[in-house]
Amino acid sequence: MDISQLLQSLNSITSSGRLDVDEQQRAQLSQACDQLKSLCESPLEKTIKLLFAGHQAMAIRLGVDLKLFDAMVSRSSNQKGGKVTVSQIAEDVKGDPKLVGRNMRFLASMEILKQVSPDTYLSTPFTAAYISASPLSAAVIHFTHFHTIISRLPEYFEQKGWNNPGDVDDAPFQVAIGAKSRYFDYLSSKPYYQNAFNTVMASSYRRGEKSWFEFFPVEEKLHVEDPSSVLLVDVGGCHGKDLQIFHEKFPGLAGRLILQDLPHVIETGGIPAGIEAQGYSFFDEQPVKGAKAYYLRNVLHDWPDKQVVQILTRVREAMGPSSLLLIEEKAMPEMNVPLMAAIGDMSMMVSFAAAERTKNEYESLLDEVGLVLSGFWKPEGASAMQPALFEAIVR
Repeated sequence: MDISQLLQSLNSITSSGRLDVDEQQRAQLSQACDQLKSLCESPLEKTIKLLFAGHQAMAIRLGVDLKLFDAMVSRSSNQKGGKVTVSQIAEDVKGDPKLVGRNMRFLASMEILKQVSPDTYLSTPFTAAYISASPLSAAVIHFTHFHTIISRLPEYFEQKGWNNPGDVDDAPFQVAIGAKSRYFDYLSSKPYYQNAFNTVMASSYRRGEKSWFEFFPVEEKLHVEDPSSVLLVDVGGCHGKDLQIFHEKFPGLAGRLILQDLPHVIETGGIPAGIEAQGYSFFDEQPVKGAKAYYLRNVLHDWPDKQVVQILTRVREAMGPSSLLLIEEKAMPEMNVPLMAAIGDMSMMVSFAAAERTKNEYESLLDEVGLVLSGFWKPEGASAMQPALFEAIVR
């Protein structure tokens, strides 16, 4: 390959400042650029990039907390040429101009803002991504807070020894905060982080390429004769977004739809019409007996094996002869785990002493409580990040 020609082509594209491509092409180009970057990086360059990524994340977090992006978007839309000064933003956010200017300078170095003079900036297409109404700003709050926890991993293993965490009451999280609270109990006492967490969990960014009912034979598997019978129970379903989408997709299916989550979660969300809500902990006896299907989405990866067995046991006790248990979780590959999947696995370990699991690991846990894996669905050609759907029946 002629490197000079490759450089000329790349420089020609980047100098234009824009790409006329569709979303699929954009994603392919982004992946190719990452692979090219990996080939070109020296060990020193890669190490520096990894070590200082946290500084960049925190610069965005400061901007989110300060509502700097809200001010920037608002000001630039009303200014001639969209130019905004540091003093204007400092006035809007009620911050020290010197501090605000330093943060804006950092954001410009990341190309989130564009600096046009020492104290004047323009918005970029990235700026609006972090306004308060954007789910990405909630993601910034949630994951930068998580950085403060994950940074204590070395201390955790120094104290506990190099053993795989398996106790939800003695996870790296408890060492990091210096308390005995479980992660979700801690969140409930911190509204700022609880709201960010809820937004991230409900965000479309977190969902797979396809919803489970797009590749699961719903009309074949899920039907009841009596409209008063329970068709589907969403256990730990937060504010009911999944049930709402399911109901809209299959409005003609008979049967009741029931949403279950902790009382304080149910009370803080507007439950969609057509859905019955129940305050419930999945460690307690399941009050809905003999439903056609019980659905757990992204629940089990939050818990170590011991608690997973308890959750599954409660469902198993309530299931009738024709009941199904539907579990939607990522199925970790046995080899060549993608980076984001590995990050997710570490996140589960740190927060809950839990894990992302392989298909075989889920099958073993189901077998332990008297359930049989009767089906496994994933769209053809789906990435490793696309959740799979596990179907289980009573053995």
